[in-house]
Amino acid sequence: MLLGVDVGGTFTDAVLFDGERVYTAKLPTTPEDQSLAVIAAVEEVLRLAEATGSEVESFAHGMTVGTNALLEERGVRTALIATHGFADVLEIGRQARPHLYRLCGPKPAPLVEAGLRFEAEERVGPEGVIEPLPEGEPERLASLVRDGEIESVAVCLLFSYLDPSHERRIAEHLRRELPGLHVSASHEVLPRFREYERTSTTVIDAYLSPLLGRYLGRLGEAAAATGLPQPQVMRSSGGLAGAGEAAGAGAWSVLSGPAGGAVGAGLLARVSGDGNALGLDMGGTSCDVCVVEEGEVRRTESREIGGRVIQLPMVDVHTVGAGGGSIGWRDEGGALRVGPRSAGADPGPACYGRGGAEPTVTDANLVLGRLDSGSELAGGVDLDVDAARGAIGALAAALGMDEAQTAEGIVRVANQEMVRALRVVTVERGVDPRGFALLPFGGAGPMHAADIAAELGIERVLCPRAGGVLSALGLCASDRRRDTTRTVMLSGAEMNAERISAEVEELIASLGGDTDDAEPEVVYEMRYAGQAFELPVPGSTRPDPADLAERFAAAHEERYGHRDSDGEVVLVHIRLAMVSPGPRPRLVAAEAGALEESTREVRLGDEWVEAAVLHGEPPADLRASGPAVFELPEATFVLPLGWHAEVDAAGTICAERAR
Repeated sequence: MLLGVDVGGTFTDAVLFDGERVYTAKLPTTPEDQSLAVIAAVEEVLRLAEATGSEVESFAHGMTVGTNALLEERGVRTALIATHGFADVLEIGRQARPHLYRLCGPKPAPLVEAGLRFEAEERVGPEGVIEPLPEGEPERLASLVRDGEIESVAVCLLFSYLDPSHERRIAEHLRRELPGLHVSASHEVLPRFREYERTSTTVIDAYLSPLLGRYLGRLGEAAAATGLPQPQVMRSSGGLAGAGEAAGAGAWSVLSGPAGGAVGAGLLARVSGDGNALGLDMGGTSCDVCVVEEGEVRRTESREIGGRVIQLPMVDVHTVGAGGGSIGWRDEGGALRVGPRSAGADPGPACYGRGGAEPTVTDANLVLGRLDSGSELAGGVDLDVDAARGAIGALAAALGMDEAQTAEGIVRVANQEMVRALRVVTVERGVDPRGFALLPFGGAGPMHAADIAAELGIERVLCPRAGGVLSALGLCASDRRRDTTRTVMLSGAEMNAERISAEVEELIASLGGDTDDAEPEVVYEMRYAGQAFELPVPGSTRPDPADLAERFAAAHEERYGHRDSDGEVVLVHIRLAMVSPGPRPRLVAAEAGALEESTREVRLGDEWVEAAVLHGEPPADLRASGPAVFELPEATFVLPLGWHAEVDAAGTICAERAR
């Protein structure tokens, strides 16, 4: 039995796969302690499967503990030890402005306050040690840390990615003399050049790791009490790691939740499509989008979260504040806006009847008839249409519009936020979205999918049978994965096959642990001499340098429209992952006879239409034409006029737009 549990901002989803059937559960998230909802969802899915925790072979978990703590600045009291003269690198940053003409635009405060930034009397340069670390310096720094009542320390010295000797001495002394202290050393977290990014990533790791350790400790105890195996945690790179390993490296799991959804999208793109799809994960709080090519999710090496840089391997997911709980509001200019503020899990949308009074996307869909006021939402939530109308009506009065127009406006504005997000990961990166299917999931995604697809010129939508809990299903099917990276800076004669192979072998050895059943996955980051940024080129552990250079030139031409035949190619970084393939659940459609059919009035566009309503899990080969509404166990899929759908053997609703 394979168990996956994904924690979202509004709901916590559990999936149990017993080799034949998929059992699902969805319960409201408990923000005060996410582990409470995790165990409750596990108990519910075990009850449905008539199973016990001891029968579960693997327990995979995706969480938002680190993400929330980073965004809300609720990490632990953290110090930074830097080379003398460089303690303010977080404050200085890159001097980049997100808005060209806002010279004094606000930026997030450093996670380490000024009084907790300590300077080590040492200096390493690109050629080696310039100022040796004095005797007694580690002791002096340990005393400063002890006096500051600090829970975690980030150690990030100049050029430690080339020579970590000073950094290693300081980190080892801190760990030995202050055993309750968490220490994140940059040569262990991110042995790459670019000082600001390395420092930012190491500080985030230190800031989050103790918090993550406590959470996973509580979850591990609760899992053991239920008879479950210890959880394996989804990392941002899209692979699982043991709870102990994840707890000691908080920065690696910041995108734990979205990564599970991306893996699930890759699984469904292979099973029900040609392997090429755009994932659209719309939950209660936000929407995550990603690109799946040939069944594999695109990965990236860097991203900003809450204005703070993390430079670690991670799935390439772009997030916007457009979820089912996103709140509609009137701005100062009188325009209708949606999000990024969300009603969250508590109190939730007005229609949840838990005290929410502001209009959300879910309230709008209920008022428009896309959700059924007489049905129970996944997670055991009864929908109150009168409360939804009251919330929408108040906004409508402020806007000078009627109730239906306002609800439709909320949906359209939310759709545009998601369209913009998809354009970021496609059009802005040279990818034509029309060559992909749209794969919506999350509780709210399938309701909006057809309209978003039409806006982008996409002709095909794949709605999974378990779309509302696809992130949890993706956790069940995830690989075990250990990632590392290193700056090598090779060019000319130095960029030869022997040197590259030796660097790769050292990286494999640095991961240690049990890698007997794992296969290496290598990416070479390359650029022309004089350029500031690199392009990734996948390759083998023993690549031909000439072939690497040619494939880099082709990638450069594809991205930028030209290549420099006379330019010197530089191999800047090597990224390595040791991957142990995960299980591949066999997905099957529901048996015939479980579907209930009816009709109801639904507003699509500017008019009300009578739509067919198909309630339950559709069997294979079922065909339908729009307007229709598929009410699945954890999600609702809206099929507008002009769309046709057929259910495949995996239970996926494959919809196509009439041409």
